[in-house]
Parts: sequence; C-alpha cells; structure tokens
Amino acid sequence: MIYILFDYFLIMILKKIGVLSLAKVYSALMALMGLIFGLFFTLINFSLPTLSEMPGPYNLIGVWAIIFLPIFYGILGFVAGGTTAWIYNLVAKYIGGLELDFDKN
Repeated sequence: MIYILFDYFLIMILKKIGVLSLAKVYSALMALMGLIFGLFFTLINFSLPTLSEMPGPYNLIGVWAIIFLPIFYGILGFVAGGTTAWIYNLVAKYIGGLELDFDKN
C-alpha cells in the first residue's frame, strides 16, 4: 500500500485483494440474498391457493427455495467473488490500483 498524507486526508492505493477473502464476503452476501429471495418465494407460494393446494412437490416450492437458494447463491457468490478478486489483481498489476481517500479522524 502506498500512503500519501495531505493535511487531514490519507490517500491509499489498493494494489491487491485477497481472492479467498473477497470470495468469502461475496458468498455470505449472496447467501443472505438467497435467503431473502427464498422467503419471498415462500410467501408467494403460500399466498397462491392453486399452488399450495396442489398435490406433490408443488406445494413445497417455497420451503425448498428457503433451503436451496441460499446454498446456490452462496456457491455462485464464492465463485464470483474469487473471479472478481483475481481479475482485479491482474488488472491492478498493470494499470495500478484503486485510489481510496480516507479521513484522518
């Protein structure tokens, strides 16, 4: 990291992102989104009488959404986060990193 101090502001340049670190954060955020979407699908499934009264697996679509959407979104988030960090590190190596501006206080 490069530190440049101007009066009250500290400018830092982000040269590299940990691939596993960003992958874990993306995975957790996307799993949370999957849970929210799963709850939304469950609400819709139980509010529609035609789907909730049908025999077979159709009446459990919402419950399956709560279980599988967070897992699916978490896996996709892990892959997307790792890919994003890897591409950022590759690009930052050649053109420089992001310039971040922090307040000294």
